[in-house]
Amino acid sequence: MPRSAQPGSVRPVRHHIAGGRDHGGGIGRLVGYVVDADPARQRHRVQDTRGPRFRPLPSGLMLAGAILAMVGDRIAGGDRLQHFHIAGRGSTARKLILARMARLLGLDYVLHLHDFDYAADLARRPAWQQSAICRMFWNARRVVVLGARDRATVQGLLGVPGDRITILRNCVPDPMADHGADPGPDSTGHVCRIVFLGQLGARKGVPELLEALARLRNLPWTATLAGDGPLAQIRAQVAGLGLQDRIDIPGWIDQPRARALCSRGDILVLPSHAEGMAMAVVEGLAHGMAVVTTRVGAHDEVLTHDRTCLFVPVGDAAALADTLAGLIADPVRRLRLAGAGRALFLSRMEIGGYVARLSDLHDDLAATPCPKREMA
Repeated sequence: MPRSAQPGSVRPVRHHIAGGRDHGGGIGRLVGYVVDADPARQRHRVQDTRGPRFRPLPSGLMLAGAILAMVGDRIAGGDRLQHFHIAGRGSTARKLILARMARLLGLDYVLHLHDFDYAADLARRPAWQQSAICRMFWNARRVVVLGARDRATVQGLLGVPGDRITILRNCVPDPMADHGADPGPDSTGHVCRIVFLGQLGARKGVPELLEALARLRNLPWTATLAGDGPLAQIRAQVAGLGLQDRIDIPGWIDQPRARALCSRGDILVLPSHAEGMAMAVVEGLAHGMAVVTTRVGAHDEVLTHDRTCLFVPVGDAAALADTLAGLIADPVRRLRLAGAGRALFLSRMEIGGYVARLSDLHDDLAATPCPKREMA
């Protein structure tokens, strides 16, 4: 078994993410923030388990590389904690392999669930896969989830005891930390800047968003929809609506460009059909934008309608249009929501507190002997 950490020691951690920091989507950005924010700079290592996208041979080689990295950790002494970031679909298949290898090597591991609806993903799988997934979760030293819904899935469907489940909300660094300035008031005649960050597809509510924006063509706004997906198709839809001069579709953008975009935004809109806890929403709060989103995942565990955000019904383009129209026309309300949202971010979602809680979790596991609990 892994050797015990000495009192006051800092336990090293290896994060396993499909795509790594650069191509791991919201999960990759989150782990990147953790790596950059942790004062123990050598504590965290990031392991890409798939590559930028799934391709059988290259992705298989990346997975083999992750296994070899774990073998290296075992040879080095076995005290490096394996932190597996897991979602549904192919992510679960890869983590089943990695978790089994961790058990064979005698390495501790944590499962960190980021999926938008893991209960539905689990229900679609055959019984033998469900059994293997239960064993994987059961044998984790700790399971980290984004909210109460996921905790209920892990405890109720996968049988993990409640005392081995930890809720950690997604967080981001404070983008205003360097200058400490809150967003200023809108000027008269201001063209409202709407920002969307995420995959450009149906799950994120992009069809309803385009329909809603088409209803608002007589109001003063511009919009940027940034993310990957069927870009040519989305751009064609925008052109078909006659909004190509008002809606920019830049595709996927890196973190510096995303930060620059958000720093100029007034409204962050994410009309998703399913989420865990959307990183885009947290970014919107951090940048002092008024947030418009849906009651999915852990959103309504954290946000309050008409105080820190505005909720709209899932799939309702008319309601989304009405909500956006109201904010475009009312800069005072927009600033009120933005200010309350940023205050919420500073109190509960800034990366410093997240890193401290995550580090405490890792170190607590190092100080506690690992029980032998292989599930039948």
